[in-house]
Amino acid sequence: KTMETLYTTESLATGAGRSGNVRSADGSLDFALAVPEEMGGSGNGANPEQLFALGYAACFHSALQAVARTQKKDLGDSSVGARVSIGKEGEGFALAVELEVVIPAQPHDEAQALADAAHQVCPYSNATRGNIPVTVTVSED
Repeated sequence: KTMETLYTTESLATGAGRSGNVRSADGSLDFALAVPEEMGGSGNGANPEQLFALGYAACFHSALQAVARTQKKDLGDSSVGARVSIGKEGEGFALAVELEVVIPAQPHDEAQALADAAHQVCPYSNATRGNIPVTVTVSED
């Protein structure tokens, strides 16, 4: 399969990597970065895991809404939380993701089916599938 590109964005990282700066090409995002305290840094800035969590949560929520529209299901005041972890793996590091999906307008089984369907179409889910652990949990609050 060949992807039909709909949008491309660019960003630039400068400075000292995880203690440097990242900026989107259009300037709408511009962050000073800092290593989290848990990893020996100051924690006084954003980090790549936070940025990944923001993107994944927003993308998954959008996928969930698209699936719900297709199935003509009401999501109510739905939300998606993303918890991204980084840890040592062999000589390097690895990521893990936990997604928490809240769909108050649907019973648990229906909400789970919608979340599972979103997990099949979300580009972040497709990019990570088979590479890092991603769990999707539907909760009531």
